[in-house]
Amino acid sequence: MSGKNIRKAAIVLAAGQGRRMNSHIAKQYLELGGKPVLFYSLETFQKSDIDDVILVAGVGDVDFVRISIVEKYHFTKVRDIVAGGKERYHSVWQGLCALKKWYEGDNGHMGQGVERYVFIHDGARPFLTERMLEDAAQCVRKEKACVVGMPVKDTIKIADGEEYIADTPPRSLVWMMQTPQVFTYELIRHAYQKLIEEEEGLLAAGVRVTDDAGVVELFENQKVKLVRGSYENIKITTPEDLVIAEAFLSLSGR
Repeated sequence: MSGKNIRKAAIVLAAGQGRRMNSHIAKQYLELGGKPVLFYSLETFQKSDIDDVILVAGVGDVDFVRISIVEKYHFTKVRDIVAGGKERYHSVWQGLCALKKWYEGDNGHMGQGVERYVFIHDGARPFLTERMLEDAAQCVRKEKACVVGMPVKDTIKIADGEEYIADTPPRSLVWMMQTPQVFTYELIRHAYQKLIEEEEGLLAAGVRVTDDAGVVELFENQKVKLVRGSYENIKITTPEDLVIAEAFLSLSGR
């Protein structure tokens, strides 16, 4: 359980458009076992010792998400629902800004001397578990930054610009990243503040960041620890992922 001197918040990203799903419905709202994909991670956060959830929805989807998911399924830990941005990192920044208001606003829900941690999770990953949250929580208190992931099963090749093999990294050192990615509140907010301030120059230089660990790696002198998640912790991106998810769901008994 969260102690009185610890506050854990989750930023759940549900603003993706899911172009690769070949569907007019965003992937996080597609049905999985009769409920929206987004339902499952929110359910896990609701049952866990996470204190606060900030939900980042697509532009124009905020009311739909509030009525059809948050209120319908009684997700009482959701403190705010905000619209996301063009890129994933814009959506995370909007979530961090909403969290700042919740923590530090006129009626801020934060006392002095409280350790604050932020769990950033993709709403299209429905197989988040409380065990993953617990393992990440233990790790982040020691390391300040950690990400859930798993060692790859396949041999990985690095290609050159013409699609010839350029290198073969040792498979034992290669991990596939998942979420949640977890940080101290101060660390991740400071890193994202720098990213937003320097965004134009980074884009001009061809620098792209695709996950939160990448933002911390780019701007902070902070190592990021790997925490084992699960091979079932897939992100639903393509139609075949939804078929696999249905199989996982039937095995889980949820």
